[in-house]
Amino acid sequence: MPDVVSAGPLAWAGLLTLLAVMIVVDLKAGSAQKHMTVRTAAVWSGAWIALSVAFGAGLWVLGGAEAGESYFAGYVMEKALSLDNVFVFTLIFAALAVPRDEQPRVLLWGILIALALRAVFIFAGAEALETYSWVAWPFAALLAWTGWRILRANEEHDTGAKLVGRVRLRFPGLEPAAAALLAVALADVIFAVDSVPAILAITTDTFIVFAANAFALLGLRALFFLVAGAVARFKHLQVGLGVLLIGIAGKLAYGEVTGAKVPTAFTLGAIVAVLVVAIAASLRAERREQVTTEEPAKLRIPDRV
Repeated sequence: MPDVVSAGPLAWAGLLTLLAVMIVVDLKAGSAQKHMTVRTAAVWSGAWIALSVAFGAGLWVLGGAEAGESYFAGYVMEKALSLDNVFVFTLIFAALAVPRDEQPRVLLWGILIALALRAVFIFAGAEALETYSWVAWPFAALLAWTGWRILRANEEHDTGAKLVGRVRLRFPGLEPAAAALLAVALADVIFAVDSVPAILAITTDTFIVFAANAFALLGLRALFFLVAGAVARFKHLQVGLGVLLIGIAGKLAYGEVTGAKVPTAFTLGAIVAVLVVAIAASLRAERREQVTTEEPAKLRIPDRV
């Protein structure tokens, strides 16, 4: 069974056409519209996830189990990492006082710019890994260092504040929406430095890597309005992401040392398991905090009349 799909021009044309049609529909009636509601965000977030799963299922049928597993492992990884983007986008919009009605289109164009830049990273990174196997070592070191940094401290607030400060300093005359567009695109490029090597460690098939990135990113706009207020609840998700990045770094190093390949099915299962444990631990911690907060109120003696 081949490790890659080796997609031809027809497959690429089909993927790009599908994405272009969805973007146009989104611009006309989807998550890029003004006055975004939670209901609309939920519908479009579900639509993008359903489309992503359907694409992965089709890839599994046409390209084989290895291709399908690689896509889903990459997509789940990118979707989890995109929650970091949501938190930073929230900070950017708040710092620049971007009106809520302008936020959907700012996100749309910022993500489209970032996706085009990611495509360059993907093709360059895949070519480097295929041509020079030693490139896996700096990739592994970058992923391990990023994972360790995530485990030590949460730096999203600093990232958002630094980006806003740099944009304001270099482009003082920009309107808030334009400044936010630039900051959003820069933020996603910064996140690509971590996420692109992570998915290339799963597969170097550029078709699969680009598709997973595209579906995860283009569904991020609706996800932002759906979970922006609740993303802080997942306090242990950062720990899970750090563990995953370090684990994928180990996968790269293992492959270089032994010449063997970790089964993609194992990688997919490990990613899902770590994320489930991290989310469950976050929800459990939240319930404990609620109980701790409510107990003093129950013990309070009511005032006498």
